[in-house]
Amino acid sequence: MASDWGVNLPHAGFGGTPTTRMLLARERDPGRREYAPNPAWQNKRPPPTIPLMTRAHSYLCSLLILLFTATACRADVNDAPAPPGYLLHLPGIAGARSIDHSVVRGIRDGGFSGEIEIYDWTENDPGMHALLAYDRNHQEARHVADMLVQQRSAHPNVPIVLMGHSGGTGIAVWALEDLPDNVQIDTLVLMSSALSPDYDLSKALRHVKGRLYAFSSLADIIVLSTGTKLFGTIDGHKVEAAGRVGFTAPSGADAGQYKKLVALPYDPSWLKWGDRGDHIGGMTRSFGLNVLAPLILHGTMPEVSMPTTAETPTGLGRELPR
Repeated sequence: MASDWGVNLPHAGFGGTPTTRMLLARERDPGRREYAPNPAWQNKRPPPTIPLMTRAHSYLCSLLILLFTATACRADVNDAPAPPGYLLHLPGIAGARSIDHSVVRGIRDGGFSGEIEIYDWTENDPGMHALLAYDRNHQEARHVADMLVQQRSAHPNVPIVLMGHSGGTGIAVWALEDLPDNVQIDTLVLMSSALSPDYDLSKALRHVKGRLYAFSSLADIIVLSTGTKLFGTIDGHKVEAAGRVGFTAPSGADAGQYKKLVALPYDPSWLKWGDRGDHIGGMTRSFGLNVLAPLILHGTMPEVSMPTTAETPTGLGRELPR
């Protein structure tokens, strides 16, 4: 069949190119509006068909890439190096203050490169409320014990140092008492302890692999003598606290465990590091750097002028480390 355009056309059905169909329509309806054919549209080819096996291979490759990436990420997490140490510091009944940040900053300056955490156990209720909240304080101690268990479980070979100041020393000791039998920390540091002098440390010391360093000062009169005789120690006795007069082993205490105790009475030479012998004297950045850091890291400390034999002026002790 031929049109008036002089083009041989196929039968007017659904076949033919778009241009062919347009010409057939014009032949049937001469008044039909004409549109010039679009060469780009006329020459457009259908998109290539991707064979089924090719698509399957593509999906398989994508899946393998995802699995490899996930495995690599998981390996990065599992292979991350363990921290070189963990230090948990418990402040006094005033809660976390600038002195607590200063002393741990000094320990960091002295070479402690592990994780350092300050935990405020007062629940934003500091002062006398924190001192007298006996039941709540024991609940906080159990929470600290859980923190230590989690740390030991996550990093079995990483040294753990537990440090407390004033009322925080009671939380530290009770937390150790609450630990499972098979969990130990490496070092315990008690600064100006508000515990009673004859508090039995035997159970807590069973969970200390290394030593307990107990700092005390006879000059700590206002807080650990007058204050504790009026309001009580953190364990509820109206006596001078161990942070002033030192710890003494009560009747029935485990003598073997008490050998871990290193009593460190105040030394006048510490004045050059900001320690005046008062309740917060040892909480300076300089004291953390020059005394606490070498004690924690190496078990040594600077020369002192006080006696270094077993009986010290502030109670039970043993030869000081060098």
